[in-house]
Amino acid sequence: MQTLDIDRPEMPELQFVLLVTALCTSGLVRCNVTEQLRNEIFDRCWILIHEGSAPDTVEERVLDLRSWTEVTLDAMGEIIRSMLRDAGIRTLAWEHAPSVTIRTSTPASLPLIERFQQLYPTPSELANKRSMTL
Repeated sequence: MQTLDIDRPEMPELQFVLLVTALCTSGLVRCNVTEQLRNEIFDRCWILIHEGSAPDTVEERVLDLRSWTEVTLDAMGEIIRSMLRDAGIRTLAWEHAPSVTIRTSTPASLPLIERFQQLYPTPSELANKRSMTL
C-alpha cells in the first residue's frame, strides 16, 4: 500500500497536484478516497483553469498545467487539501501494482528524462549518495 501525507508530501507542489489529480481519475479500486470525492476534487481543480465543466470521459480528464501560474497551482493544492481534510483524510492510501512499460522513450526524450532524474532522484538513489559521503 502506498501512502502520501497531504500536509507534508515531501515533493514539489506541482508533483503533488499532478499525483493527486491522477489518483482522482485513475479508477483505482483500493484507495481511501471515495470515487465521489475523487470526482469532486478533480472537477474543482478543472474549474480553476477551464471555463466549462470537466469532461465525463476518462481520457479527457487530464489537467494540463503548463501554462498556469504558481497562484493557480497553490489554489489547486489548497482545494485538494481542504477537501480531503473535510472528509477526515490526512494521508492518502492506495494500492496499485507497478504498470508494465508498454512504450519505450523516444531517443529525443532521453536527455530530458536524464535531467529530470537528476532533479528528482529516487529515494534509493538519495540513500546511496548519502552513504557514499559518510
